[in-house]
Amino acid sequence: MSTSASAASAAGRAPARPPLDHRPGPWAGLLFLALLVGGLLYTGYSLWHDVADTGVATTTTTWLPFVLLGVALLIALGFEFVNGFHDTANAVATVIYTHSLPPHFAVVWSGFFNFLGVLVSSGAVAFGIISLLPVELILQVGSSAGFAMVFALLIAAIIWNLGTWWLGLPASSSHTLVGSIIGVGVANALMHGRDGTAGVDWAQATKIGYSLLLSPLVGFGCAALLLLLLRKLVKNRELYEAPRGNKPPPWWIRGILVLTCTGVSFAHGSNDGQKGMGLIMLILVGTVPLSYALNRSMPAEQTVQFAAVAQVTQQALQRSAPTALAPADMRSTLSDYVRTKALKPEVVPALAAIAGSIGEQVQAHKSLAQVPAAVVSNVRNDMYLASEAIRLLEKDPGTNFDAPARENLKAFKTLIDDATKFIPLWVKVAVAIALGLGTMVGWKRIVVTVGEKIGKTHLTYAQGASAELVAMATIGAADIYGLPVSTTHVLSSGVAGTMAASRSGLQLATIRNLLMAWVLTLPASILLSGSLYWLFSHLF
Repeated sequence: MSTSASAASAAGRAPARPPLDHRPGPWAGLLFLALLVGGLLYTGYSLWHDVADTGVATTTTTWLPFVLLGVALLIALGFEFVNGFHDTANAVATVIYTHSLPPHFAVVWSGFFNFLGVLVSSGAVAFGIISLLPVELILQVGSSAGFAMVFALLIAAIIWNLGTWWLGLPASSSHTLVGSIIGVGVANALMHGRDGTAGVDWAQATKIGYSLLLSPLVGFGCAALLLLLLRKLVKNRELYEAPRGNKPPPWWIRGILVLTCTGVSFAHGSNDGQKGMGLIMLILVGTVPLSYALNRSMPAEQTVQFAAVAQVTQQALQRSAPTALAPADMRSTLSDYVRTKALKPEVVPALAAIAGSIGEQVQAHKSLAQVPAAVVSNVRNDMYLASEAIRLLEKDPGTNFDAPARENLKAFKTLIDDATKFIPLWVKVAVAIALGLGTMVGWKRIVVTVGEKIGKTHLTYAQGASAELVAMATIGAADIYGLPVSTTHVLSSGVAGTMAASRSGLQLATIRNLLMAWVLTLPASILLSGSLYWLFSHLF
């Protein structure tokens, strides 16, 4: 055999780099533009329709809140767009580098299932993120301080995400957003003369922090163990070898890889998409409360049950604290309790009074859709305070509720959450389009890092499938329990785990940069959002 023939044969056996630089045709650009314009028009029409139904636009004296609303919505959707190409690139790296799918087809495929994931999401993660925000800013989200909060945390998250993307570092959008929220909380507390630690719900932050910190350990360990298990159970050598040239894997291996890529994309949409939805709902409640503060679609017959449960709950709470008197300012008492977690004797009587007030308001207006504009924000704030207070009281060891009282509190909280924690379909569609379209641009930098720069050898079929399976299962479980986890951390650490299990070696420079980005994400986003919140608070 000649030297040239030998070289050609060796080149055919060596793993080839995917055609990442291939440009799609003009039809792809036109389709992208059509989806973008269609999504914006649908969002604008849906928002206008909801506002027009309540007559808010005809009675307004200034258009400034609507301008701020439009800007805030664009920034929130921009965050999800950046999240798309920043995080979802992880999902497609394995199918691209194993030649299971062509790069551009894989990206569109992933974007479509991100879109579907957002549409079927539960909303639990969305409102879990919101509970991290300072209670006084949530209650006054329509104020200048509320807008400063929303703008600061979203812009800080976008800046850090774009910076790490530019450097090709798969940092966590979830970490970034949580850090931005903590930064706003700390800055808000310091600006009001309180200890900086008083501005954050640390119990909820710790719960979310554990899920974010444990996710890369789970990804690394479980992916490594799964690969070792595969080696024991499946003896097909081709599964553990790098792709030969541009040849796609056997159909069954290809099916596993495409299935896991689909699952990770869907799970990413259902988890990460909710973070933008929660912030958008916060913006809508602050600017057009008559349309979005309360669930106007709740049936009238359910409001009768609502009023009855509120009354029974009030009576149960009064029996639990028969000697304590309700404070003069029940809302301030509950707000302090939600902020400080310090249970005082007047908290339960204050909650009883709030429950009675909510029941009377709902009963007087027959349905949530009939609550007038003058009181709708107050009713929602009362419901929010009651829900958060019940959540804390259920876990507080200082309470001595009997079984019927606990059942009443649980039923009342469920009804309150149904009335306030809802997400209109158009919000889901808008976020789904933003995340799906974001997946289709800017993905190359992160894909190259995951596919080429974590391990010293080319990604094998088994390594890719193991990392994707673990990522899909971890993110799906987190979505069920309402915990935000990092797709980036789970998948990239999973790839590293499979490389370590195969003893193929890790590129320590990349691992060092990844760890540095992960460690710096929280403090950097806290500092960025806190500084921006201070700046915007003085500008607005």
